[in-house]
Amino acid sequence: MITISDLSLNFSGHTLYEDVNLKFTPGNCYGVIGANGAGKSTLLRLLEGKLEPSTGTISIDKNERLSSLTQDHFAYDEFSVMDTVIQGHKRLYEVMQEKNALYAKPDFGEEDGVVAAELENEFAQLDGWNAEQDASKLLQSLGIGEELHQTLMKELPEALKVKVLLAQALFGNPDILLLDEPTNGLDVHTISWLEDFLADYPNIVIVVSHDRHFLNQVCTQMCDVDRGKIQLYVGNYDFWYESSKLANELAANQNAKKEEKIKQLQEFIARFSANASKSKQATSRKKQLDKITLDDIRPSSRKYPFIKFETHRDLGNDLVRVDDVSYSVDGVKLLDHVSFIIRPGSKAAILSRNSLATTALLEILAGHIQPDSGTVTWGQTAKFNYMAKDLNDSFNDDQMTILDWLHQYATEEQNDNTFLRGFLGRMLFSGDEIEKQIKVLSGGEKVRCQLSRMMLQEANTLIMDDPTNHLDLESITALNDALTDYPGSLVFASHDHEFIQTIADQIIEVGPKGIVSRNEMKYDDFLARSEVQEQVDAIY
Repeated sequence: MITISDLSLNFSGHTLYEDVNLKFTPGNCYGVIGANGAGKSTLLRLLEGKLEPSTGTISIDKNERLSSLTQDHFAYDEFSVMDTVIQGHKRLYEVMQEKNALYAKPDFGEEDGVVAAELENEFAQLDGWNAEQDASKLLQSLGIGEELHQTLMKELPEALKVKVLLAQALFGNPDILLLDEPTNGLDVHTISWLEDFLADYPNIVIVVSHDRHFLNQVCTQMCDVDRGKIQLYVGNYDFWYESSKLANELAANQNAKKEEKIKQLQEFIARFSANASKSKQATSRKKQLDKITLDDIRPSSRKYPFIKFETHRDLGNDLVRVDDVSYSVDGVKLLDHVSFIIRPGSKAAILSRNSLATTALLEILAGHIQPDSGTVTWGQTAKFNYMAKDLNDSFNDDQMTILDWLHQYATEEQNDNTFLRGFLGRMLFSGDEIEKQIKVLSGGEKVRCQLSRMMLQEANTLIMDDPTNHLDLESITALNDALTDYPGSLVFASHDHEFIQTIADQIIEVGPKGIVSRNEMKYDDFLARSEVQEQVDAIY
């Protein structure tokens, strides 16, 4: 168990949190949510002991082992994959190293024998004899074969490094598991495996994530960092989101009878209790939900940007046709004879296990790069607007402010300071923020600027490469809703399960066997069909 008592944290006179009192108990997965800069990752650093609170205490039983997901992908470059994973259990790895050094001594004596016996006893208590076998099983579950287990980390591609570091955090079933954005860089199959792993995890899990589907699948409680406070709420992300909306409605309607409010709450809880999932968690979560009272439902201070895409011109009979497109980088083929058609009004998700392939295809569709062979033919009425994954090239002017930057894309009618200031205000750039120089913008601010540009330009087709990158959950939700309502066509790539599931009506997968295109199919259905096909391929 973790107990936080009267905690506060100040940075240079700024109070990040104050009077925080929390308990984290085994058998629960806590999802940490909050606006960018609210202090989500800072909370994990406090729990790890990498930061000291200004006041208050964090109590963790000395016998409980804490493990966290390493963010430095180069920290273990000189170690083998196997050693990197076992280092997730720090004391076990230390004992292994001490044993090896002792037995390697040329003058091994009687005193060394006594120490060796003590180390062997501790090694057995830590289940050291099964360490390599357990680490190997974990790695193979994550798709890293035995042939790579003795490979140095520096020799692995980035996608595999991410999986090894995840295995390191999970190794040995730590009592407390801290995961900061664990789905970043993972393919959908690995994310699904991790969801299943955490769903029945018997110990404490505390996770920071912007992936709503992931939070909904694994979390039993949400840890909300808001207004300098940290509060715990029963349920997953959807329950927290809907309950905060309900709280705002109840607060706005103070004259309603209490009986009516209670009825609303009961109906709301019943709906979510019925959807509680994931085996062991389901029963306990339902019991927790049933205990909620009106006083437990509190409005949030979250601010959501106003995002709405409109079209200046309707599409005709054709959108885009891709014929036999191939493309290579440094001799490595990313696209091989790719052909597909996207019809007007479609919202197509481009998927691939290789993100370089999806980016290349979107760049070709946008005309930013030319294919080695093949053609892309756009309909005559199509007016598209592209948002790249890497936005830095659009924000490298040393003097330009946000307001200056947006002026470049405004029409004559829009090119008015008052109009643009109001426009930026709705995108959460308030007051003096619009005079901020674009060279110092954060990743999330750059994305909101690009979304502002795209709204002004009113294209009838949007091309977007991982548009949720760098956004907080509030902005992701607002963008999700806007693209669902968008009357034009959309071609996009994303790693956000919920985003793809709720927006896409056409799935185009770029894989080693060519293009798989499914029209009028939702993402979950596509994944289910893909899983069945993989099982068939494995048999035959």
